[in-house]
Amino acid sequence: MTASIPSRRPSVLARWAMIGVLAAGIVSHNAIAAWQESHSFMINASESLPNWAFFVSAGKQPHRGDYVFFVPPPGEIVSRHFGPDQGPFGKQVIGMPGALVEHRDGSVYVDGVKVARIKPRTRLGEPLHPGPTGVVPRDCYYVGTDHPDGFDSRYAEIGFACRKAILGTGTPIL
Repeated sequence: MTASIPSRRPSVLARWAMIGVLAAGIVSHNAIAAWQESHSFMINASESLPNWAFFVSAGKQPHRGDYVFFVPPPGEIVSRHFGPDQGPFGKQVIGMPGALVEHRDGSVYVDGVKVARIKPRTRLGEPLHPGPTGVVPRDCYYVGTDHPDGFDSRYAEIGFACRKAILGTGTPIL
């Protein structure tokens, strides 16, 4: 009597299953890498927005009410309050291109609706300058928050957020 030694070679079905798993892994990796090129995860470190975590999609056209993340313009106040490498700002789109921005009695109105109060000074006592008025230019947005200390388009130091500075549109997740 001879003893039968079980074969250690995988069956044809098992080989095809391994090839399928490998192919699925490669496709998944490539899809995730492509997604990462146009998406990011951002943490909001300020109190000006109600959410603290966002998925950000690059290239998505912002609409009124959307959150946008943008590179703030360089300036002394921005650097002093947020550091020289402060990272992007996140704000909500309040005024679309073509909207009318007005300043009346220390308040900002967008298309006739009061959206913010303008403070004369920062919390450290530095003078703040009222932001732009008139029609919001093409490819630009009036961005802000309802937070009384929001540092946004209500001030000249930030101004309108325009397409070249916008990194993406954010979806709140937390």
